[in-house]
Amino acid sequence: MASKAEEIEVAGRAVRLTSPDKVYFPDRGFTKRDVFEYYLAVGDGMLRALRDRPTTLQRFPDGIGGETFFQKRVPTRGVPLWIQTAKITFPSGRPADELCPADLAHVAWAAQMGTIVFHPWPVRGAHVDAPDELRIDLDPQPGTDFADAVEVAGTVREVLAELGATGYPKTSGGRGVHVYVRIQPRWSFVEVRRAAIAFAREVESRRPDLATTNWWKEERGERVFLDYNQMARDRTIACAYSLRANARATVSTPVTWAELPDVEPDDFDLRTVPPRFAAIGDPHATIDDAAFDITPLLEWAARDDRGDLPYPPEYPKMPGEPMRVQPSRARSAQQDGKP
Repeated sequence: MASKAEEIEVAGRAVRLTSPDKVYFPDRGFTKRDVFEYYLAVGDGMLRALRDRPTTLQRFPDGIGGETFFQKRVPTRGVPLWIQTAKITFPSGRPADELCPADLAHVAWAAQMGTIVFHPWPVRGAHVDAPDELRIDLDPQPGTDFADAVEVAGTVREVLAELGATGYPKTSGGRGVHVYVRIQPRWSFVEVRRAAIAFAREVESRRPDLATTNWWKEERGERVFLDYNQMARDRTIACAYSLRANARATVSTPVTWAELPDVEPDDFDLRTVPPRFAAIGDPHATIDDAAFDITPLLEWAARDDRGDLPYPPEYPKMPGEPMRVQPSRARSAQQDGKP
């Protein structure tokens, strides 16, 4: 017999929870109710990461292993009147009204809709074309692991300190590390991405043995990729305290710099993070206290005669972007005498 629907008050609003006993993580036995209650338990941290940010929802209506899709538009029907949205524009120029959480009820509603992973934009609803968050994504390549990402994160912290900026690290929920920096919302996506490239190149110059900015996988080697394109328009990262869509139900979890060398990604999951949050609070609690001026990074970029780096393949060709062709194919074409 199907479990009965419930109505739960969240942030002063009634949120309906249907099929609460539906299993969402079969390997762990976690249900839709478990996911719903998890997000309420870490609500303050979730809102710090999501509040007023246009957010793409990665939904799994039948749980992990079933159909999944990314919802970038809030439906026009069947949505509570209090749901808030923000109009964003994709690289193609097409607009969309995305969920823009104003309170924890928005997160709970999304969880009711089968959302496992929350992917916020690095902007606020009031300034959708001006990022206020620099996201440094450390992505271990084959032959490297989480420990290598942690080592590169140490260099990230070193560079940030020299710039007078504070970075806030978190696990990705997989093998990677993310470091977030609040920035002043004065620059376009193109400018912030250029700043991210300049920063990544500085880290790479200090750790060429372990860090790379090479977009093409064939050139990365056994190094940690600093994914500068996470600052391109419409590229998003699972937010702090978001569950990840894997069998263990891991969580992208904020940690302190002191903790980072001693943790493992599997330490943090749907069951372990709520008591941790209740005991120590949010390591990102002060992330909004100051916003960094990225002017020094833009000055680095202006002095760098290497110029821009490739955008993702689905993006329109951008001014000043280098040829978007895999290096081995370009060499092959040259050898064949093709232009």
